[in-house]
Amino acid sequence: MKFFDPYSEIHVTQNRLPHWQQAAATYFLTFRLADSLPKSLLEAWRDEREAWLKLRPTPLSSGDEAEYHRLFSSKIDQWLDAGHGDCLLASPSVQEIVTDALCHFDRDRYELASWVIMPNHLHVCLILHPDWKLEKIIFTWKRRTAGSINQHRGTSGPVWMPDYFDRLIRDRSHFENVIRYIRRNPEKARLGAKRYRLWESEIAKDVV
Repeated sequence: MKFFDPYSEIHVTQNRLPHWQQAAATYFLTFRLADSLPKSLLEAWRDEREAWLKLRPTPLSSGDEAEYHRLFSSKIDQWLDAGHGDCLLASPSVQEIVTDALCHFDRDRYELASWVIMPNHLHVCLILHPDWKLEKIIFTWKRRTAGSINQHRGTSGPVWMPDYFDRLIRDRSHFENVIRYIRRNPEKARLGAKRYRLWESEIAKDVV
């Protein structure tokens, strides 16, 4: 397992959000359904976030990164756990579609450590194969699942928000905190057993 190395090359991409990548690193990812957050909340969040980022160099220092996630990532997580939108992912049949997509290239393009399918979003922790870019992996997941979900429901149109949140795992302690977060997310959101799906690898199960 490889963690973030501040002295190695960092590949920066930007869509609606900035993404910092290193080859074969370990990541914590969140992506969500298109209707998962009200537009008014997101617009205010983006304005505040952009003003904060303009005052700080990238890539962020460990202190700035911690503050960023406290101010911005945590707020998104709280809104997602509130259960906005139609919550398509609470359906066991839709959960199965997403599970198949996540597992299809496991141990080929990436190695899954842990994931949880929540009613309107997903959290995934994975180790990326050095030959693959993170944005390509997530694009494939979204394309594969969006078509299948629309076909299953007899609907059309966007299923997922275009972007995603990612965080490079800094060290073993950070990794263990991420595994605990994923594991506890359904309980924190007070979900019944059928409204989420949790999976852990053997290395994640060893985290207590």
